[in-house]
Amino acid sequence: MFFDSWAGLERVLVVGTLAYIALVAILRISGKRTLTKLNAFDLVVTVALGSILATVLLSKSVALVEGMLAMVLLVFLQFAITWLSVHSRSFQNLVKSEPTLIMHQGRFLDGAMRTQRITREEVMAALRSSGIVDATDVAAVVLETDGTFAIINASDHDADASTLATVRKA
Repeated sequence: MFFDSWAGLERVLVVGTLAYIALVAILRISGKRTLTKLNAFDLVVTVALGSILATVLLSKSVALVEGMLAMVLLVFLQFAITWLSVHSRSFQNLVKSEPTLIMHQGRFLDGAMRTQRITREEVMAALRSSGIVDATDVAAVVLETDGTFAIINASDHDADASTLATVRKA
């Protein structure tokens, strides 16, 4: 239960070091976009890469080369999806969401919040974490494509229709 064999520890050290070096090399070659949090696909790739690395490290049934191939495949698929998104508007609409306005001029937009499954308490928690205690001090709150809240302070920005034109009201 606490110790199986020295060979198992040796395998983790050797395979772990090589798998880590391979992962760093793959990420450096693939560029910064691979680990961004711009959308759900990016999050899936990041989590999946971590899962593959853990599996290669701890499972004797997965060879190092198989794990490396799985990492390369994920990064390639991520590259293909982002390339297609940049070059095809219809594909981009298929795989990416739009930011959603959930509060405007201190008023909650209940329809948009219902559609995005966001509660008032979650919005207020985001406001508090940004140092805002009164919702009337907020020009807008936007649920970004990566699931984070963007808060536009009323005193800092003029939140007229043109400022928020790119954000979809649901």
